[in-house]
Amino acid sequence: MNRLFLIFSLAVVAGFVSCKRFPNPFANQKVLAEVGGEKLYLHDIAPIFTPDMTAEDSIKIQKSYVDQWVKKQLKIQEAEEMFRSSQEDIDRMVEEYRQALLIRKLDQHYVDRSVDTVFTDDEIAAYYNAHKADFRLDRPIVKGRIVRLGLHYRQAAKLKSLMASGSAAQQQDFSDLCAKNDFAVNDFREQWIDFPEFLSYLPTLRSQNYDAMLATTAVQEMRDSHSQYYFQIDEVRREGEPIPLERLRPTIRRILFNRRQGEVIRRHEEELFDRASENGEVSVYGLEETDNEETK
Repeated sequence: MNRLFLIFSLAVVAGFVSCKRFPNPFANQKVLAEVGGEKLYLHDIAPIFTPDMTAEDSIKIQKSYVDQWVKKQLKIQEAEEMFRSSQEDIDRMVEEYRQALLIRKLDQHYVDRSVDTVFTDDEIAAYYNAHKADFRLDRPIVKGRIVRLGLHYRQAAKLKSLMASGSAAQQQDFSDLCAKNDFAVNDFREQWIDFPEFLSYLPTLRSQNYDAMLATTAVQEMRDSHSQYYFQIDEVRREGEPIPLERLRPTIRRILFNRRQGEVIRRHEEELFDRASENGEVSVYGLEETDNEETK
């Protein structure tokens, strides 16, 4: 049976606290816990302490750390005992994982050194135009805005008229009027928004269909028991239509980056292989045909 030996004492913590004032070359060699031959030393947990930590806090933190360390060691030992017959498989998986980490680190080194992360608008647009059919909307999206005002606002009709106007001056008057009265304005005219999200700013019901709203660019209105809402939908893209480019820029950048990354990795692999072959470090032998009967 594995031997479990734990040491918890105020002297150990006091020794750690005091060693910050009077360095002791042997203080960090104190054993805090031992499980089946594995030891936890004071110097192993020294980084978790801070100069402003009280002795009481040090004891609590140390006890918690040691408890977790002991439980971890006990689980490791139980697993090693339980899966002893599978040790070769575990060692193989560990080695494969180690190799995969090394290769990933190597690939990342050459990617960081070589890949240009800047993509021009022309590059992004070219990819979009070549793959537009691959990007389709699964729901309507819109551009527009919504203003919420009081039920009994006297200049409601004027506000609605200003909102509908195409005049820059009247649009400024609309903005000034909303600001003066502290009306809530949700402006999505410069960005696409999912139609269901647009509806969430209005007093709508989930069970009702509001697709008819998409048929006009005129100012429409709704009201509930507290407020009235004016809203206008300027642009619509329906389900099945291509996703607008401005919505896809981040996605296309990731795609183009992954392409460049793959090219750098493949190029490095080829250069590595060619160089090793020229230096006689690689030998690839002819493959022999295998008799299917022998493999059965």
